[in-house]
Amino acid sequence: MGVTKEMVESSLTLKMNPSHLEVIDTSGGCGASFVVEIVSPQFEGKRLLERHRMVNAALENEMKQIHALSIRKALTPEQWTQQRVSKS
Repeated sequence: MGVTKEMVESSLTLKMNPSHLEVIDTSGGCGASFVVEIVSPQFEGKRLLERHRMVNAALENEMKQIHALSIRKALTPEQWTQQRVSKS
């Protein structure tokens, strides 16, 4: 069995303590491709590349079976709030 959406959510929740997390399985159910949107205070002071590396590290075990991981957003809580306000 491949990686499930719930497995990705569980690992990211445990290791990144996100205030917002959205995981979408774009593989049609086989667990090979995911899109992630994550908001975590652990991203404070980190550049985008560092944030993506943190997400990849948090999914180290899952990445052995995932073919594609698209990190759509990796934001701090403050950035997330600003984006939501600006869209209103």
